[in-house]
Amino acid sequence: MDPLKIYDYLVLARQRIFDAVRPLIAEEYAQQFPIGLGSLARTLTHIMICEYAYVLRIEGRPVPPYEQFPFQDENPPPFAALESAWNEQASRTRGVLEAVRDWNADIEFRSMWGNPPAIVTASAADLFTQLAFHEVHHRAQAVNMLRQLGVTFGDID
Repeated sequence: MDPLKIYDYLVLARQRIFDAVRPLIAEEYAQQFPIGLGSLARTLTHIMICEYAYVLRIEGRPVPPYEQFPFQDENPPPFAALESAWNEQASRTRGVLEAVRDWNADIEFRSMWGNPPAIVTASAADLFTQLAFHEVHHRAQAVNMLRQLGVTFGDID
């Protein structure tokens, strides 16, 4: 497995979603659906902020409290702001992935859930795998929403 190639693929597929979302009006971007996090806006924001947290963990840095995240999925930004922020984040993510020297070394972090929060041990490979599968899972929900909005496109992958 080559995490950089996989991440480049995620970014390419993400750009196809961006291309499909960009022409939507704000009401369509925020339209409620009974899947995912309920809207394209919330689902895409959720994917982006989770990538942010996974990358901090891969770096061995603490993840701040959710309230301090740059965005929260309960209050998603307009699409143009999300796209811009995520494209910037993608460059940072790729840089972090390029810097990983030992994909199997243990990384210990405090879970964001539970009372008290659990201490979790995972490798950079484990965290990157979760980042990738998480995005693919929610991207499928976004494609479903887009199709319900009448957006047609070829193979998104």
